[in-house]
Amino acid sequence: MCGILFSLQVPSESEEAYGSTSLDELLEKIRGNVIARGIHLPRYFGLRLTFCGSELRLRGDSFVKQPHTNEDGNILCWNGEVFEGLEIGEHENDGQKLFSMLAGTPTAEEICDVFAHVEGPYAFLFYHNASRTVFYGRDPLGRRSLLVHRPTKANPYLLITSVSAGVHPGYVLEEVSVAHIHGIQLEKVSDATPANVNRNIPDDPPRPIALDRIPAHMSDTVDRLIVELDRSVMLRVRNIPQRDNAPGQARVAVLFSGGIDSTMVAFLADRHVDPDEPIDLLNVAFENPRKIAVKVEGNVYALPKREKKKKLQERLDYSTVTVTYDVPDRITGRQEVEELRRLCPRRKWNFLEINVPFEESQQARAHVEALMFPSKTVMDLSLAIALYFAARGIGQVRTHPDADAETYTSPARVLLNGLGSDELLGGYGRHRTAFKHGGWQAVIDELQLEIDRIPTRNLGRDDRVISSWGKETRHPFLSLSVVNFLAQLPVYKKMDPRLEAGLGEKLLLRLAACKLGLVEASSRKKRAMQFGSHSARMAPGEGDRQGDLLLRDNNALE
Repeated sequence: MCGILFSLQVPSESEEAYGSTSLDELLEKIRGNVIARGIHLPRYFGLRLTFCGSELRLRGDSFVKQPHTNEDGNILCWNGEVFEGLEIGEHENDGQKLFSMLAGTPTAEEICDVFAHVEGPYAFLFYHNASRTVFYGRDPLGRRSLLVHRPTKANPYLLITSVSAGVHPGYVLEEVSVAHIHGIQLEKVSDATPANVNRNIPDDPPRPIALDRIPAHMSDTVDRLIVELDRSVMLRVRNIPQRDNAPGQARVAVLFSGGIDSTMVAFLADRHVDPDEPIDLLNVAFENPRKIAVKVEGNVYALPKREKKKKLQERLDYSTVTVTYDVPDRITGRQEVEELRRLCPRRKWNFLEINVPFEESQQARAHVEALMFPSKTVMDLSLAIALYFAARGIGQVRTHPDADAETYTSPARVLLNGLGSDELLGGYGRHRTAFKHGGWQAVIDELQLEIDRIPTRNLGRDDRVISSWGKETRHPFLSLSVVNFLAQLPVYKKMDPRLEAGLGEKLLLRLAACKLGLVEASSRKKRAMQFGSHSARMAPGEGDRQGDLLLRDNNALE
């Protein structure tokens, strides 16, 4: 993982203005959490180009200074991981290997073809000197952040950056589309579109009625899912460099709620992580005054609008209430780590309780809003602030449920995330609603919409927030191999909305989890991270709907 920053300047702009307005703040953010960094400043055709890269080094044996350059004038800024499509040896750096391939390609089509065969999360910017073209883009699922600022009167530069300056008068940042590989002075582009899930279904598909008995028509599919997910997890946890010569410390952590997605990822990671190393399970919980107020005042937010407004204007006194962090995700997380300990007794599982007082979350809010921008809704903040503190990895662990808590900071720089399973396997309530109103075809249409919008919904935002700690999130469910496998399946093998909640949604994954022995996890219902951790709408005055814009962003943008 690394940071990327590129600027193209027209020479008519003054040298004094160059760099100070458009680059300094972004450069500082890239410099914050890196191991090696470099800046390359060539001039072509009277234009001044700035290439900046930072290197975290999660592949290879030695540090690699970015950007990658060679004597032919080619330049690569790379923020990604190659898991498939390009053979990377245990001691090799994937950025170096990719650069050697790109530097030898004579045409735009061949450059696009290189990226068409690469599977993994990535964002890149490549200057191809022979064609005088700057290529840039993200992987088809948008798993790495890349933003673009197009020239404006206030800031007449073209900027491409993996970090955000937040709401800022000098920048108009937007996510780079994953629909194409983009280019400056590029004549042709290469499309990269997600898989199509539209498949015919029988008139009356069979329905399983229990998780512990896999029906014959599902048996091979369940086994194949386990194989595909297992391989995806393996590719994402192998060959992670040891940091600071500290053997025996955790190199892998899981964003862990105790739900089926994160539990499945953790269980499969146990197969491929050195058995002498712990795996850290990051479980975050927030002190939420709105939730506490319900205990003290009753459900204020269920009152009629006028009464609620009046009540919210009063200062809610909850000083007599003992603050606990027993949020829903903490409760299920504690239960599920015990199941993992029973099934994988050789592994040391560090269940890290990350408790976030309300005052601390509010102090971090402005910083998190800047990191996640241009995402700017209440839901964006609810999710981003949970990921921010989870990725920080500071909390307490217990060797067993009744043990005293010990302070612990996770050293892991690779964080596994279960994101993607709901979109691919029908885990949301809206999938059940679609079936109720439109049958199987409506479910297919909804699932296709989920896949189509994965790149634009939240992955860039999450990458900006987590990477601010010098850490990297990896998504086993969003391996293109897993996505393509699931996209080929009939919809009734992935979910069955005719069955009750806790069984019908993500049915295929539940059957797989149960076969592996994860019985408790297999029957848990879906719960969104912001509600499970109590990070949603903590402060009075925030929009009651998760899609509302943040007031701070609204004021800044007016």
